[in-house]
Amino acid sequence: MEEQAVKVEVEVPSYFLCPITLDVMRDPVTLPTGITYDRHAIHRWLRLADGATSATCPLTKLPVAPDCEPTPNHTLRRLIHSWCARNPGAAVDSIERISTPPASANIGPLVSRLADPKKPERETLAALREIRDVAAESEPGRELVAAFPGAADALFAVLVSTSAPSEADMALDAISSLRLAEPCLVRAVDRDGMALVDALVSMLQRDADAVSRARAAMLLADVTACMATSRASSLPEQVFVEAVRLLRDNDGGASTAAIKAALRVLAGATSYGRNRIKAAEAGAVAALVEVLLVDGGRRRAWCELALSALDRLCGCADGRAALVAHGAGVAAVGEMVVGTSAAASGKAVRVLRSVARHAATAEVVREMVATGAVTKLCAVAVSPETQERTRERAQETLRMHAEAWRSSPCIHPNRYPY
Repeated sequence: MEEQAVKVEVEVPSYFLCPITLDVMRDPVTLPTGITYDRHAIHRWLRLADGATSATCPLTKLPVAPDCEPTPNHTLRRLIHSWCARNPGAAVDSIERISTPPASANIGPLVSRLADPKKPERETLAALREIRDVAAESEPGRELVAAFPGAADALFAVLVSTSAPSEADMALDAISSLRLAEPCLVRAVDRDGMALVDALVSMLQRDADAVSRARAAMLLADVTACMATSRASSLPEQVFVEAVRLLRDNDGGASTAAIKAALRVLAGATSYGRNRIKAAEAGAVAALVEVLLVDGGRRRAWCELALSALDRLCGCADGRAALVAHGAGVAAVGEMVVGTSAAASGKAVRVLRSVARHAATAEVVREMVATGAVTKLCAVAVSPETQERTRERAQETLRMHAEAWRSSPCIHPNRYPY
């Protein structure tokens, strides 16, 4: 008597199911509306259309020509094949009709290939490229690779251990395509530690193409943001050197994504005292002032991040000294007090308060008046629309040098509140 195959209850990913038949798709195709269906089901739906109002996408209800030829979704088909190969006993009738996928569609062997240190670079690159392609081509592909056991760990292992720039670039490309959740990044940081930071810094140092630099900068920002305090509080000096270099390349080859990532690194890492000194020594204050001068009025997010970093850098003597030494430092911060977001205004007032309290030489006091910073503090100090804490800090700052500022010919005596 012929034995019957044993079937196991396995949950089928929802995006493998045709929205019309609710069966696993054998030949997934995508309509111009962006929704994917099984070919035979959507063709039958469109053939049965009895007019323009009936020829619609079943889910979106958007009009579709009855003679529309959907686009084959090869990536999703490959993912379904791969899943079926890994679940041969699944109790889903439609799975039995799907042929065995090619070896390249199976993520498992690719991950195993990455974990083999004896594999030549050519084979490692090929495996990285296939994983990257699956993750980058569609959302289901990204989810499949991200959820596959050991896939992310293998990619990080290549990134940290390889000495071949081509392998590092491809591994970073694949990791970036996955858009990993914070728990996965935390696990990578806990496992690889500063070796991961060093690998990303090395990629920034070797002047790769703009896309690779942006990916390295964005991953560095994500990694440093989820680090434990014991590690994040003492980052290598080169982290700040490379972040500053990206900011200074604002008018050059650095992408907007890379610059924003550099701002995130500086704004986050300068929460810690030792990092502030390293950042100040790397020239971060001058680079941040230039960001305010060039882009502060056009990019709200950049403005807020730059002021957040400056606020923290002014928590150390080196940071304050660098700000007042910059020819446009006080003026650039003063311009951000009004006419910006509440967050930016609050940070700008905090920076000016630090300068007025700890770095207020007679020359600096005069500069704050001459550049209009004091006038803007006066406006904030009496404005009912200003957040209460920001208004209180502005008032506190104005009291520090009230005698000198009140008598200044640059300020109308009736407009100085103290």
